[in-house]
Amino acid sequence: MDGVMDSAVGPHFSGLRLDSRRFSSSSLPPSPSNGNGAADGFASPKADGTRRPFVIGVTGGTASGKKTVCDMIIQQLHDHRVVLVNQDSFYCGLTEEQSEHVQDYNFDHPDAFDTDQLLECMGKLKSGQSVNIPIYNFKNHRRCSESFRKVNASDVIILEGILVFHDQRVRDLMDMKIFVDTDADTRLARRIRRDTVERGRDVTSVLEQYGRFVKPAFDDFVLPSKKYADVIIPRGGDNHVAIDLIVQHIRTKLGQHDLCKIYPNVFVVHTTFQIRGMHTLIRDRNITTPDFVFYSDRLIRLVVEHGLGHLPFTEKQIVTPTGSVYMGVDFCKKLCGVSVVRSGESMENALRACCKGIKIGKILIHRVGDNGQQLIYHKLPMDIAERHVLLLDPVLGTGNSANQAIELLIRKGVPEDQIIFLNLISAPEGVHCVCKRFPRLKIVTSEIDVGLNEEYRVIPGLGEYGDRYFGTD
Repeated sequence: MDGVMDSAVGPHFSGLRLDSRRFSSSSLPPSPSNGNGAADGFASPKADGTRRPFVIGVTGGTASGKKTVCDMIIQQLHDHRVVLVNQDSFYCGLTEEQSEHVQDYNFDHPDAFDTDQLLECMGKLKSGQSVNIPIYNFKNHRRCSESFRKVNASDVIILEGILVFHDQRVRDLMDMKIFVDTDADTRLARRIRRDTVERGRDVTSVLEQYGRFVKPAFDDFVLPSKKYADVIIPRGGDNHVAIDLIVQHIRTKLGQHDLCKIYPNVFVVHTTFQIRGMHTLIRDRNITTPDFVFYSDRLIRLVVEHGLGHLPFTEKQIVTPTGSVYMGVDFCKKLCGVSVVRSGESMENALRACCKGIKIGKILIHRVGDNGQQLIYHKLPMDIAERHVLLLDPVLGTGNSANQAIELLIRKGVPEDQIIFLNLISAPEGVHCVCKRFPRLKIVTSEIDVGLNEEYRVIPGLGEYGDRYFGTD
């Protein structure tokens, strides 16, 4: 037994590894297609506008704690629909002859699985269809011919198994790949306990199978697949910090608009039912002006607060009334607002409420025809080049007026990366227009809409914002 356990020891990582290609906030626009029609990383919407599910692959050696990690992710993602698909369900059933010599059958080899059926089921789930997953009996090594587990389409699909990274076709289905890295001695001990207690086997047969098949297959197929992992979790389910980080990242990606994945400088306020409800109210053409102003102000305040969170800060130590020391942060002092007249003026009160005594400049841009614009007037703080600027305009449409305003600020000496553009709703066309021209500027919005119509109005939009807010429509 000692010889088997000694030979099973392999290389291990000492901590959680986050692959910078997928987790870096500074990575640049879209990666090439990974072969399944989606950009490498996170899946794009389907042709009908609905979102594809987020697919997570979880692998590792036998008894590494893959199932525990999956269960913990599922428990923490309770606000999203999550389903688990086990690669073990797709074992090929043994023939009579194979059953008679089951001790010579390698269950850890890629040929032991019906990968084509796995791909078929995963393809249906990704396209929004429910599927029947086979049920495999580990005692007689056959599938239950009349029983299936029905799995419905979900927001998140977790595919778990020792060889889910081995086949590139399966890997290409995944938006995140996790490798659970657990000490070989621990895995063997767990395997013995599981197979003797749950599967009715004796210790001798478990050790023999481990030495003949499990350990060699791990070295030949499982361990080499670690290189494909985006995240490596040492210690499996005991690594709560790693799992918390993964869950937080998944939640962020599930709530992100696809433009946020293309442009790392675009930030959408995390959607809640409260925010969705306020959008429903201000977009309703029958809402009264006082109610429109009230709920717009609430949304604007949230956008301003979110925008302020992107400003630099310094650590500051203070003493509380209890005599205790508190290590906090100090706000950025050099700050001003600039509103695009006139709808941008609706955002000034929220900014003043958040930043006492803040200076606010103004820019007036006149639209000429459909796409043209002309700078008419501006009044800005004399020292604006030394300040971080919050540019205020509730609707980002074509992006032409925004670009005109941003160009003016840059001509006045404001560094591009010190401008934060705040708005309530954005059209994708406007986001593309601004971000391609000013990739270091930040855009903070509460919702990205479908697009622009023939009249260059944001759809579904909320109409002429300035007229509705100031009661002049």
